[in-house]
Amino acid sequence: MPTVSERQAWMATLAKAELDIFEKLVNKLDNLPEYSFLRSPEIGLAMVRGRAGGTGEAFNLGEITMTRCVVQLENQGEEAIAGFGYVAGRSHRHAELAALCDALLQTPHWCDRIQAEVIQPLQIESQKQQELQQRQTEATKVNFFTMVRGE
Repeated sequence: MPTVSERQAWMATLAKAELDIFEKLVNKLDNLPEYSFLRSPEIGLAMVRGRAGGTGEAFNLGEITMTRCVVQLENQGEEAIAGFGYVAGRSHRHAELAALCDALLQTPHWCDRIQAEVIQPLQIESQKQQELQQRQTEATKVNFFTMVRGE
């Protein structure tokens, strides 16, 4: 059984993944179990909150469009396993794939395989994108300095 922090980490990875890469990784998996929708993908709004200075008083920043989905795996023994997908934006397919992977990651048979073949490649791709953005941002950095005039 995964810990809360492990599940939070993989759900964050799934939610932030690029859909085209995510879909290619899931399509490479064979013999995926059947699943049914407990909640079909639906679009809604969520309030985004911030903190003044990062640690100060909380305030409502605004609303964000999000899509959510809940699936249940079929024939997984006595216990029904449900997976949840919450993603920013309006992508039904992204929310469905996130929910499916969340459910699979809760099963002992699929957990290691999904971690190795989906989660880790998505984390590597995310790291590459962050490094690229950091390099591009660093290239635009302007260093201001003051020269001291001689007397």
